[in-house]
Amino acid sequence: MHLLVWALLIGIPAIVIQQGPYLGLPPYFFPITAVYHAGIFYLNAFFLYPQLLTKKFWWLYIISLAVVVLLSFHIKLYFLQLIPGFHLTPENRGVIAFGLIPFLVASIIFRLINDRIRYERLEKEARSEKLASELKFLRSQVSPHFLFNMMTNMVSLARQKSDMLEPSLIRLSELLRYMLYESQEDRIPVADEITHIKNYVDLQKLRFGDDVNATLNISNESQNNLIEPMLLIPFIENAFKHGIGLQQHPYIFISLTIKDKELQFRVSNNYSKDNLSKDKNSGIGLVNVKNRLKLLYPGKYELTITDEKGEFLIQLNLNLS
Repeated sequence: MHLLVWALLIGIPAIVIQQGPYLGLPPYFFPITAVYHAGIFYLNAFFLYPQLLTKKFWWLYIISLAVVVLLSFHIKLYFLQLIPGFHLTPENRGVIAFGLIPFLVASIIFRLINDRIRYERLEKEARSEKLASELKFLRSQVSPHFLFNMMTNMVSLARQKSDMLEPSLIRLSELLRYMLYESQEDRIPVADEITHIKNYVDLQKLRFGDDVNATLNISNESQNNLIEPMLLIPFIENAFKHGIGLQQHPYIFISLTIKDKELQFRVSNNYSKDNLSKDKNSGIGLVNVKNRLKLLYPGKYELTITDEKGEFLIQLNLNLS
């Protein structure tokens, strides 16, 4: 683009002013001075402006521009006076003296725009680095939090000397394999996340048996979608952790529907308001997934959490594009 602009600024005067002197100036004066002005343009853009103005030496910068303009006038005048028959007139004096000014103004504007673009690029890179750091931190929370809940379940089965302990450990090993390997990717197939959800629900059914009515309905019509790993499981964890309490008939209903690029996820469970067994770490999973949604899917999700009449309901609509 620079080459094109300078080619036009040098070429057009050379073509238009070729019949003879203009304002007493020879035709070749204009393309030659355009080349000279190009040098001053870059001198100001990449040396004077960044070295003086941006370092608060504005007074020295103004003096430097004045010196450049004055020196340019005398340099042009010196070479013009070598041409036989040249006469300095009020008309060509202005062209010689102030012809550089538009190029200096354009140079300053160019530098301002260039600095703005560079600043926005650096800001974008900083935001990307911050996003990556936040996601890395949030992901580092998911696995320990999940493992903590699972180990609590295993301890409960061990205390009961339950026959479900061995199959539960097998299910747990499958979940841990998923967490250690597949969940390290930026995005994974939705089908893998669904398999993880099924394993988790089966593990909880092994623990609670018929004591809880857990229903899982999944409809995945689009097999090529990708999703952030372990994004949905904290909602289900929350339902099992706090939905199994003092109520007589606990239930957990989980529905996941994926059509085209739209994911609709719903988790509901009843609970007893007399159950105050939440520990001090309660809610880590939900806070974590809310933060990840904000970072990864801004403007592409709608999360609704309601708590009414002893039922906790989570509804998530997510665009996977």
